[in-house]
Amino acid sequence: MERIKKRQIKQIDYGILLPVFLLSVIGMMSLYVALDKDAGVKAIAPQMIQQGLWYVLGGVAIFVVMQFKPKVLWKLTPVGYVLGLGVMTALLFFYDPTLAARTGSKNWFRFGSLTFQPAELMKIAYILILAYVVTGHNIKHKHRTLKTDGQLILKMILVTLPVGVLLKLQNDFGTMLVFIAILGGVFIMSGISWKIIVPVTVSFVFLGALILYLVTTDFGRELLGKIGVESYQFARIDSWLDPFHDATGNSYQQAQALKAIGTGGMSGKGFNVSDVYVPVRESDMIFSVIAENFGFIGSTFVIFLYFILIYRMIRVCFDTNNEFLSYIATGVIMMILFHVFENIGANIGLLPLTGIPLPFISQGGSALMGNMIGVGLVMSMRYQYQPEGINDYDLGY
Repeated sequence: MERIKKRQIKQIDYGILLPVFLLSVIGMMSLYVALDKDAGVKAIAPQMIQQGLWYVLGGVAIFVVMQFKPKVLWKLTPVGYVLGLGVMTALLFFYDPTLAARTGSKNWFRFGSLTFQPAELMKIAYILILAYVVTGHNIKHKHRTLKTDGQLILKMILVTLPVGVLLKLQNDFGTMLVFIAILGGVFIMSGISWKIIVPVTVSFVFLGALILYLVTTDFGRELLGKIGVESYQFARIDSWLDPFHDATGNSYQQAQALKAIGTGGMSGKGFNVSDVYVPVRESDMIFSVIAENFGFIGSTFVIFLYFILIYRMIRVCFDTNNEFLSYIATGVIMMILFHVFENIGANIGLLPLTGIPLPFISQGGSALMGNMIGVGLVMSMRYQYQPEGINDYDLGY
């Protein structure tokens, strides 16, 4: 027993834990700066304590999830997916009206002073069900053909469709993009023939180019408006294309973020020095705080930490001999990678604003817990690995 415990301690992947810890420290520092400038002295302590508790709970979540053996995850996956859909459905009737009026999305529960976004945990349930579906299909169809690949695609669509419908009803386009990124990653890694992957990829690129053309023309906007695109979404596109076209109105947030990032220069203004006001900088625009305080050097260090984290996760993904877990790792990697790319891209004007938080740094417990659970799932792959035999590492299909 002592030998097993020592081996498991050695199997903890500190190369994943260290970047997460450093990003969390940076998150607390950045949150303090944002609150100190915007919320006032009295509001700092409660929010800092609350965020600190979320980090503690996130650390506990990593430890707990690491204990789950692959067999247990396999059995719980369908249950978790159904429960996740149930909670997402309940949200349509019991959403927080105040936040819905402010953001335009019905995606938050409220419990007193606490708010909770079920979609963040649904991302984990979705990753698990995709891994479950792909693994089950590949085991059943050892000999791959275009027909069996088509069947797999249909199965993936069937588990994605309910989530997409619920997100559409909640009017949460930004979160839907994360689910699409997860689906894309697992789709490419699932073993589907390149005869299908290439045409599908080309089709998505063409569709993206078409949408970009439509949003930049009057005719296109009229057409998109008829199929449900909201005026605030067009405003975000305009702010992306020209952040300073309405710098005191719709594009104010984007313009201010660019000013804050630009004034940070190479080394920044120093900790807790903020001369440029950026709306919602404690969550969606937290990168502008980092760039203003610590400049290009500090921003690059944050991106480097994400690079190390993703690299270590990819290493774990390739080192495992369990197909189910490898697809889970793929989904988690795509989730975190897309969050980082979209959030930082939106802050620097590379992409439109979508309200997606920066992993482990932005304020908020829902997204943080989802990311921490994802980290725990990836770390469990190495922690539960049994080098002397398959034992519990085998799912026992």
